[in-house]
Amino acid sequence: MGPILFSRRRMMLTAAATGAALAVPGIAPAQDRIDRKALVTRHNPVLRQADPHAPLMLGNGNIGFTADITGLQTFTEPYSKVAPLLTEAQWAWHSFPNPDGHTVRDTQVEIAVGGHTRRYGYIQDWADAAKNPAVAWIRENPHRFSLGRLALDLRARDGSPARFDDIRDTQQTLDLWTGTLTSRFVYDGVPVKVVTRVLPDQDTIMAELSSALLAQGRLAVAVRFPGVSKTLNPDPSDWSNPGAHSTTALSRKAGELRLRRQVDATTYHAAIGAPGASIEENGPHAYRVATKAATLSVMLQFSEQAGPALPTPAAGAVAVARHWTGYWTRGGMVDFSGSTDPRAAELERRVILSQYLMAVNAAGSFAPQEEGLFSNSWNGKSHLEMHPWHAAHFALWGRPQLLERSLGWYVGFLPKAKARAQEQGVKGAWWPKMIGPDGVDSPSKVSPFIMWQQPHPIYMSELLWRAGGGARVLKAYGELVEETANLLASFPRIDEASGKLRLGPPIIPVQENFAPLGTFDPAFEVAYYRWGIETAQAWRERAGKPRRADWDALLAKWPTLPQKDGLYLPVRSAPDFWDQAAGSCRANAIDERCQNRDHMSFLMPLGWLPGRDVDRTTMRATLDRMKRDWDLRQTWGWDYPMMAMTAARLGAPQEAVDWLFFDARNNQFGRSGMTPRVHLDAHAAHFVPTATGAGAQAGAGPDGPGYQRAAETYFPSNGGLLLAVALMAGGWDGQTGNAPGFPKTGWKVKVEGILPSL
Repeated sequence: MGPILFSRRRMMLTAAATGAALAVPGIAPAQDRIDRKALVTRHNPVLRQADPHAPLMLGNGNIGFTADITGLQTFTEPYSKVAPLLTEAQWAWHSFPNPDGHTVRDTQVEIAVGGHTRRYGYIQDWADAAKNPAVAWIRENPHRFSLGRLALDLRARDGSPARFDDIRDTQQTLDLWTGTLTSRFVYDGVPVKVVTRVLPDQDTIMAELSSALLAQGRLAVAVRFPGVSKTLNPDPSDWSNPGAHSTTALSRKAGELRLRRQVDATTYHAAIGAPGASIEENGPHAYRVATKAATLSVMLQFSEQAGPALPTPAAGAVAVARHWTGYWTRGGMVDFSGSTDPRAAELERRVILSQYLMAVNAAGSFAPQEEGLFSNSWNGKSHLEMHPWHAAHFALWGRPQLLERSLGWYVGFLPKAKARAQEQGVKGAWWPKMIGPDGVDSPSKVSPFIMWQQPHPIYMSELLWRAGGGARVLKAYGELVEETANLLASFPRIDEASGKLRLGPPIIPVQENFAPLGTFDPAFEVAYYRWGIETAQAWRERAGKPRRADWDALLAKWPTLPQKDGLYLPVRSAPDFWDQAAGSCRANAIDERCQNRDHMSFLMPLGWLPGRDVDRTTMRATLDRMKRDWDLRQTWGWDYPMMAMTAARLGAPQEAVDWLFFDARNNQFGRSGMTPRVHLDAHAAHFVPTATGAGAQAGAGPDGPGYQRAAETYFPSNGGLLLAVALMAGGWDGQTGNAPGFPKTGWKVKVEGILPSL
């Protein structure tokens, strides 16, 4: 690293560590700095009618509020069944009763591995799993649920509820700079304005209503609390069984009502605040907030225990604006204005909206689920292998404190992770895959054998250190890094034939269509485990400790990346992979027997990772073969930024941009910035199981034959985009110059506050 780049990076690290604005003198003259407010606000989402697939969201990282076109949660009928209007929190979890005492052990089977017996929650067939009630209970519990609904109580002249078809002239704008959602419409000839916010420092939704209908008694605010449905995905709300949960008034004073909610063994608190207004119960778990004034301000607070004092509406509005202005001012930023490539403005829009959505959905104290706080899939549980795709970008974009919020969960869970490793006959800390906050690994055909999440705590800790964390980060996460590396070092076994170490079996790689009991040496895991151990050695040296000789001895026997005929293989156990992909599978219809689909993770050693053991000629040939022989219909939203990172590191910036814009159903960014998750089905039209056994009809609707829309949004796409753009704009170790991952022709890239990638 040259002295000029080092000086610039040091300034950026210092700014990131102190929380100072990263657009500082010395990085760019004042006249050359990005006009951040202009950049952000030119991408404010504006809706003039309900978007059935992408209602807008507000939130603070811990709570998310999905609003309809009225700005609250008034009308559900215009929206897709997989785009529910929910209020979900990172801390809000529920479990159904377990009278039979089902335990994790009841879902596990014994598998002999290297002279030891390991226990996996392995399901060979879902039909067989249905015979074991413990499987369903452990997978479904605990689960996320919706805390409550804040809606308009809008009435016709005869007192009947308003219909959605009767509102006119709808217009909704999300001001990203201030975190304010302003919604306007006309009902029965009378204008209505609703301004919605979410407080940054408490889980409170604020709504300000202005309309002559308030004084007429035809407009008010409705607060309702649901139970939890047995059908948890995508909408866990149960509005049909009021006797299954309770709402208890704890205190009342002028303009404020505090409540305790109980659903089975889960309790939480709510508070309704409305200065100068009446708050009246008007049904089971339902309240009406009304005024005869021209305006009405309502706050709905949720908390695990009794919540803090509610602010005044004016103070709340100031706090929200200050929070979001600070978010945009102090983080990294990329401005593509002045580019002649016609896609530049769209990429800029995707980047800005992704930064917003990740702050809302991925900045909490626990790794988010793939749908964040928007809706449920997988019963609302998190997939730890997706955690960096959600949150690692925060460190590169000058917001490392947001990554630390969820990384802290690993530190707290470390004792249980160590116990799990010991139970499995290995050392260190074993990180599960599909989990709730209890960290219990959910039984599955796939989940128990996925192992690429194991190095993630090292990867994210290293990004924090690089973001200026210094000695504090070494101390806070040193044990986490050490114990994670202990697992990585004890997982492989010596292959007697080659004398080299071997990863698996059992193992399922990132590309999940390989059988666990016969798969070994997946390419990315081979590279990632080695990188993790080497990085843990570096952490020891930074802390003044000696290198571990046992780790160095292990690295000397580490397997090479699997390859054949000048091409990297997904796994060493499938040496004929590319022969098959070039044969019948290349021209096949969707066929689950063909493995040239899903994540092309053999590209990740040079892209996600810096490519220590990668031969670039071989990787270039592998990327080209992948483009020729891969079924790119069967990919996921983060695959495209992942391929962009590989292309950028190979010195192909135009190709990197092309991957970001690859025309695939899972790579479309809607008006809100959300991306869909669409599954391909091997048959043209039949009921396709989703993650938890529920399903949707394939072969009909906008996705066409063979497609199933399983969820309306997939946030790893947004986080992946931010990781890729950070690398392409901010560079990487050993690569200097402005925006090295973007073409020099057609692109004008102004960069502030983005740290170099690995």
